[in-house]
Amino acid sequence: MVIGLEIHAQVTSRSKLFSGASTEFGGEAQQPRLAGRRGNAGMLPVINEECVRQAVRTGLGLSARINLRSVFDRKNYFFPDLPQGYQISQYKSPIVGEGEVTVELEGGKTATIGIERLHLEQDAGKSLHDQNPTLSLVDLNRSGVALMEIVSKPDIRSSEQAKAYVTKLRSILRYLGTCDGDMEKGSLRADVTSPCASRAGRSAPAVRSRT
Repeated sequence: MVIGLEIHAQVTSRSKLFSGASTEFGGEAQQPRLAGRRGNAGMLPVINEECVRQAVRTGLGLSARINLRSVFDRKNYFFPDLPQGYQISQYKSPIVGEGEVTVELEGGKTATIGIERLHLEQDAGKSLHDQNPTLSLVDLNRSGVALMEIVSKPDIRSSEQAKAYVTKLRSILRYLGTCDGDMEKGSLRADVTSPCASRAGRSAPAVRSRT
């Protein structure tokens, strides 16, 4: 086994990455204009300063390099749960660079998992397929919420290491107060990447855990 992991961690913040809309879980349904700001022509996004602080705080907790310059890009996705029709994310110039996490394994062994990058991006909404027998519904309250995508290097060699890494990373995030780690709310999700996909900064079509 040679894999890396992409962890999507919802940033602890009262408002979204480029919007003042609430991030409260299970709150009153938001209108599309609040949830995603729709991306109308001439509407320039203004970043949530607290989300930047939380990303930098997480980078320091991962012994990672904090980049003094970072850039956001648009990634076009035409999904029903993405009202803007694109996602604002980071690629070539992320806010946090390389770091590492050391995990404890059975028998007193340890393993060091390298961090490739941490970047900020918007979350999509949530498609609901079990609320109606003939229709799929969309919950847009999560759309635009700030995520930290933490991309590991392909250093994981077993399921034991993968479990230890996610557990340790979740503990770090909760200790720092940058993500609540509540997986049942979708606050922490994991994507498995192949080595080639990890180096290119792309997700491989593999196992995904998402609520």
